[in-house]
Amino acid sequence: MGTAEQQSREPRKIDPERLDRVLRAAVAAGLVGGEQVAAGFVDVDGLLRSVADLRGAFATDGVGGRAEVLHTFAAKACALVPVLRLLAATGLGCEVASAGELALALAAGFPTGRIVLDSPAKTEAELAQALALGVAVNADNLDEVARIAALRGDTGGSVLGLRINPQVGAGSIAAMSTASQHAKFGEPLRDPGARERITAAFARHPWLTRLHVHVGSQGCPLELIAAGVRAVHELAEEINERAGRRQVTSIDLGGGLTVNFEGDEIRPSHRAYADHLRAAVPGLFDGGYALVTEFGRSLVAKNGFTAAVAEYTKQVGGRRVALTHAGAHLATRTVLMPDAWPLRISVHRPDGSRRVPGPDDPPVVQDVAGPLCFAGDVVAHERPLPAIGPGDLVVLHDTGGYYTSAPWGYNSVARPAIHGFTTAPDGEVRFALVRARQSVEQVVAESGGAHADSLLGLGDARGGA
Repeated sequence: MGTAEQQSREPRKIDPERLDRVLRAAVAAGLVGGEQVAAGFVDVDGLLRSVADLRGAFATDGVGGRAEVLHTFAAKACALVPVLRLLAATGLGCEVASAGELALALAAGFPTGRIVLDSPAKTEAELAQALALGVAVNADNLDEVARIAALRGDTGGSVLGLRINPQVGAGSIAAMSTASQHAKFGEPLRDPGARERITAAFARHPWLTRLHVHVGSQGCPLELIAAGVRAVHELAEEINERAGRRQVTSIDLGGGLTVNFEGDEIRPSHRAYADHLRAAVPGLFDGGYALVTEFGRSLVAKNGFTAAVAEYTKQVGGRRVALTHAGAHLATRTVLMPDAWPLRISVHRPDGSRRVPGPDDPPVVQDVAGPLCFAGDVVAHERPLPAIGPGDLVVLHDTGGYYTSAPWGYNSVARPAIHGFTTAPDGEVRFALVRARQSVEQVVAESGGAHADSLLGLGDARGGA
């Protein structure tokens, strides 16, 4: 079986039988199926295991040196207060990118000293709030540094840094790459005169003590991420040498670890990522710099799934089409960028038991479409699956991040409920409500229902101005 160290480096896998057991229990409990046409599920056990794996990956460099590390969770990946509170209880910090996400982090109980504010367009009010709270701030650009200088006064409790675009290139998904030549994030490092402008800013502002880099997300290989981190580590060394002291005391590595959406293996692991950084940037873990991480999707994606009811099926142009309640309102990125964000789909009977393709249930090439009124609302094209029928459940795997927690309001479809779950050794499944299903009354209220008559007084609504 190998040593414990070898086993810890083997990819961890999601257990499909456990998922099936959870889905059957969810159906039995009335959480999905029938009028509960869709629901999201968050695996609490798996999420806590992922946090532990992350901590273990960065605990030591394997040689004996140690670096202080603050692991923050990127709130955008799962903007649900109960999930954030669970993560806060483990001691994680939180990375936020808006006033709304900051409010969520505070509601979840994250200490302000463990919150990091990143955004390319922070307002003066947002900066002032963060500085007053003692929230760490990574300025996106030198103009923002000047704005912070005017707001902070002579003292402040916030750790302040500057985001750098190392311009090391793009991954396979351009929209997810934040370190390309023309990416909108951060101060460019390789533009003419840019390096001098950055080092001069640090010389002018001794309270700038952090550098921040985030190369990208899905589609960015470890080599590309490491190249960006290496460039910023070299910049930190240069700034400190010029200052004659350790002015830069911490480096925020961002997040961006890709997720395997093709199977049950959790790869690349956080340990593989940390090991790659140790090899590519040896000085990073020697204790000279405190480190910050901002992982999101890689912690939650494979610890969640979405289940939805199939309403109808039909033949169109010789192909079977299943019309389900899983569409772009839940899987926006997959529908709009299917090649970049494909999701695995399994088919289950109305009781939640899985239909396994085989001689008794042969696969049929079919489309899995959603309920929205546009032709592109298809979560899977020409997928060989058991022939989906009305009442069956389709499961979208690996949707713990950026799916049910970031719904699209197209067609005013109500947001589904989200439930957390744990499983006991004896097979018992326990559920807890994370977010209630949105009612149609709430849909109306969100769409301005309380102000229905507000435009009538602006002119003659019956015949023009």
